[in-house]
Amino acid sequence: MFDISITTSLGDFKLDVSFKSESMVTALSGPSGSGKSSVVAAIAGLLKPARGKIVVNGRALFDSAARIDIPAQKRGVRVVFQESRLFPHFTVAQNLMFGRWLAGKTRDRQFDEVVSLLGIEPLLARRPRKLSGGERQRVAIGRALLAEPQALLLDEPLASLDAGRKEEIIPYLTRLVANAKIPVLYVSHARDEIERLAQTIVKIDGGRVIEVERR
Repeated sequence: MFDISITTSLGDFKLDVSFKSESMVTALSGPSGSGKSSVVAAIAGLLKPARGKIVVNGRALFDSAARIDIPAQKRGVRVVFQESRLFPHFTVAQNLMFGRWLAGKTRDRQFDEVVSLLGIEPLLARRPRKLSGGERQRVAIGRALLAEPQALLLDEPLASLDAGRKEEIIPYLTRLVANAKIPVLYVSHARDEIERLAQTIVKIDGGRVIEVERR
């Protein structure tokens, strides 16, 4: 699913990360500043490594030796960040439909399936300011799924939530990963989260992989 081997310098920080995972859900774990989000940015095409390769689902997105560097908008990878980044002037339904628009689709059966999976049907007419933090993250994940990505990258999606809101959203994430038909990369420094969701845990510290745990 993920075959990553990249090296680059970010100021004084050197990122030198290499790992492979065939799991449907792979977690990147490590302390703040260890390089986790930089790996996500590189996979998504938001950061260009100096050297290496990025292969997702057998498709090379970046390969410095072969001079492959697919633009971010053509990689088929969607990222959900700590902040939901929903359009504030759109309703929940309109935010979700933006994902369908990115996939070149209209409202359809998949829209209804994702809404049901994430339990957001009662929220469709609301705007983001009327949602809790956990609700906003569920909508952001739904929008990403409805864009029909080849891979989903969740970059510390629960980091900004308190313990109560985390417990609210984790059951939905569990359902999501159980139903996922695409590889998911889940980034967190919270051990309890990744143990509940991931089959492979890649531990990063100081810009390097220090352990790969397969469960």
